[in-house]
Amino acid sequence: MQKQHVLIVEDENKIAEIIRKYLKLEGYESTQAQSGDEALTLYHQVNPDLIVLDVMLPDMDGIDICKRLREFSEVPIIMLTARVEEVDRLMGFEAGADDYVCKPFIPRELVARIRAVLNRTQRSSEQKVLRTGRLMLDISQYKVTVDSVEIKLTQNEFSLLKVMISTPNRVFSRQELLTATQGQSIDIYERTIDTHIKNLRKKLNQVAPNSNFIESIYGIGYKLIDSGG
Repeated sequence: MQKQHVLIVEDENKIAEIIRKYLKLEGYESTQAQSGDEALTLYHQVNPDLIVLDVMLPDMDGIDICKRLREFSEVPIIMLTARVEEVDRLMGFEAGADDYVCKPFIPRELVARIRAVLNRTQRSSEQKVLRTGRLMLDISQYKVTVDSVEIKLTQNEFSLLKVMISTPNRVFSRQELLTATQGQSIDIYERTIDTHIKNLRKKLNQVAPNSNFIESIYGIGYKLIDSGG
């Protein structure tokens, strides 16, 4: 059985190391991000089952990161902060957080909260299915369908589609696609992304002729159209 993965967004390494230690003891895998930008990139790479998100980060506020994640993901989020005022907690929940833990915290209690949230949401990477319009991507079965018709994709094509379907209508630059797919595929390079996208489009259009699932944005990159029509 695949272990559940926790993304820890915390710029204080000592705190992150303590959390990772206790998570490992309980059988969880974890990855640390030290900034908001790194967290958003790693989200696409590791496909976490839960995120522990520090509110105070060097580049952006954790509340803003939570809001951005909620634009395209329902991944459980536990906010971690030294702020103890009720208004701060309310802001966290309004941004989409599932739980709120104040520093200093007891590591075992945090892990217990992580387990409780994961059990409550019944979220695991084996069960994750991404949908938009007529398009569905099943991560565990490595399966893509359009109008319930399965399409056979290469590992590179699947990885690129996985990134774009997680945020429909968002324009991804070639560099962003390259960064987000690192760790998923070993043969994607910035100079080959156009070729992979071309092949991906061709396969989608074979099942759904005259459909424009992926739009080219001149001078920038690509975006997946939500409707797929």
